[in-house]
Amino acid sequence: MLLVSLVTIGVIGYMGLSGYSFVDALYMTVITISTVGFSEIQPLNDGEKMFTIFLITTSIVIFGYTVSAFTEYIVSGQLFKQLKLKKVQKTIENLHDHTIICGFGRNGKQAMLKLKSYNEQFVIIEKEEKVIDTIEGKEFLCIQGDATTDEILMRAGIKKAKNLITALPSDADNLFVVLSASQLNNECTIISRASLESSYNKLKIAGAENVIMPDKLGGDHMASLVVTPDVIDFVDRLTIAGETTTNLKEIDIDDLPEKYVHKTILDLDLRKKTGCTVIGYKTPEKEYVINPEASTLLLAGSSLIVLGRPEQINKLREFF
Repeated sequence: MLLVSLVTIGVIGYMGLSGYSFVDALYMTVITISTVGFSEIQPLNDGEKMFTIFLITTSIVIFGYTVSAFTEYIVSGQLFKQLKLKKVQKTIENLHDHTIICGFGRNGKQAMLKLKSYNEQFVIIEKEEKVIDTIEGKEFLCIQGDATTDEILMRAGIKKAKNLITALPSDADNLFVVLSASQLNNECTIISRASLESSYNKLKIAGAENVIMPDKLGGDHMASLVVTPDVIDFVDRLTIAGETTTNLKEIDIDDLPEKYVHKTILDLDLRKKTGCTVIGYKTPEKEYVINPEASTLLLAGSSLIVLGRPEQINKLREFF
């Protein structure tokens, strides 16, 4: 801006003092600022000489400042950082049906690890720069900013996101995120963290489909390990076997070939073909049926929960 302003002043000055045309004034300004030493269009009078001295002195100062600022910008890494941010933003803009994680504390980190184990696409929003540097070092997609603002959620691709997990330390901040996200994308499944029981209903009313209270779940889990340790240990083992293979799998009926829709669980014959067992059925009305009958119809909008060992789950994936 300084250089453009200087050229403008030079052109206007020469046109006013010497009566030059625009092209001649621009020529005189450029050779004066660049100090290339070409001859003047015509001899200069005293006023024109003083103006030229001012132009040369000012241009040296501005040019020196510009070079210094640009060099500092490169050396400090800001240029490469901006290029990296643009690359990340372009990648995020191409995402579809991804998950947004707001906050990279203990809960946010655990959510990220779980999504990573399922090879799900996700974007992390974090406010602290030090935490962002850690995330970038692991080459995850992340945005630095306040997740409670619409602008940051838009940058994270909330319009095309399938899920949003807000795990901020403050219940009030989580409430703001839920309100903003539900307004920007009412089809997005929102899962929120809560510290206080009084926040539970508020978050549900705001638009959160699920509200998780880590402290309550942790205490309940520890007590269950005292009352029914073997049952809890068995259920924990059902969650994950190894790093990336799960023992529990959800099958959306809408994702199956049409020949299976309006058929029964018996018609699938998963036990014989893959070794997996159907242990749950979710109706289109979002109601769960535990250990459904073999005659249960597979309706559009419903889903199955199946249980199997890692190799059986792999057979299930190959089968569908």
